[in-house]
Amino acid sequence: MSGQNEALQKMLQEISQKKAFAEQQLLIVRQQKAARTREGRMLQLTASEVASLPAETKVYEGVGKMFVCTPIPDVQKRLEDEEKAMTAEMSNLNKKEDYLEMTYKNSKNAIEEALKRQG
Repeated sequence: MSGQNEALQKMLQEISQKKAFAEQQLLIVRQQKAARTREGRMLQLTASEVASLPAETKVYEGVGKMFVCTPIPDVQKRLEDEEKAMTAEMSNLNKKEDYLEMTYKNSKNAIEEALKRQG
């Protein structure tokens, strides 16, 4: 009987660790999503500001410790590319979040079921 209890205890411990890890990773993913959302808003604001500028306006981009004059179409292209990359990254983060939520729920349900069977 004690062997069975030890096996159950070990199983519960493993599931609890998996649940805790999923919960921790979920927090990290949600923080990453919030940061990417802020960055996306900044990109959109920058793009709308650049789009509202007259064509002859000089635009400068920071490169290291200096600023380089860059044509407006080049700046707009870079902003579009960054927005596409941001969208792809958000999609990956959403998938990761869904997976971690499912792992968390399954671990939680497994613990509850094991405790119900035992008690």
